[in-house]
Amino acid sequence: MKIEELYNLNETIAKELLLKEQYPWEILPKISNFILEVGPKLDENIYEKKGENIWIAKSAKIAPSSSITGPVIIDENAEIRHCAFIRGKAIIGKNAVVGNSTELKNCILFNNVQVPHYNYVGDSILGFKAHMGAGSITSNVKSDKTNVQIKGKDIIETNLRKVGAFLGDGVEVGCNSVLNPGTIIGRNSNIYPLSCVRGVIPENSIYKNKNEIVIKEAKN
Repeated sequence: MKIEELYNLNETIAKELLLKEQYPWEILPKISNFILEVGPKLDENIYEKKGENIWIAKSAKIAPSSSITGPVIIDENAEIRHCAFIRGKAIIGKNAVVGNSTELKNCILFNNVQVPHYNYVGDSILGFKAHMGAGSITSNVKSDKTNVQIKGKDIIETNLRKVGAFLGDGVEVGCNSVLNPGTIIGRNSNIYPLSCVRGVIPENSIYKNKNEIVIKEAKN
């Protein structure tokens, strides 16, 4: 799935970056430089520089126990809760929630994303209003340490060793699920709790297991 098929680009400060590429994994190596380029240009009436390459909106709520390493942009009204661990190269959108003991690294969270409880999000992009249930994680490295492939109808080489998951707008991931390296989940899809997901999941679908993926019925 292409970037335009997954995301409403008006719902992220990273729109300019995402417009430069066709596929979401192509964005991952460019997140850091984008933050370093955009951060110093942010409106000082809205954002303030809080540390080395860390820009945080004045309206954001940051728990004193959270750990934040740059480069990072945290947008307006975002909430960073107790013991959140932001390791750098992260863009956190408006009204997003990064919860207790959640870890982020080299990722983009669109506006209104929620990763509120014990989540790991690495080398990933989460679309507008995407939500990861408690304990669900993105796995970003294969066990054999080879480059990650995107496995849909065709196999696409990313030429990257670290690739997590790409969640389209409105995706709901059930508790304690694992999204394996290179997973793509289409807009408005639901993942059952305790799932182990791999490959490309169509939009507007329900993932029960790898052999049972059903399309949602249209509501009148």
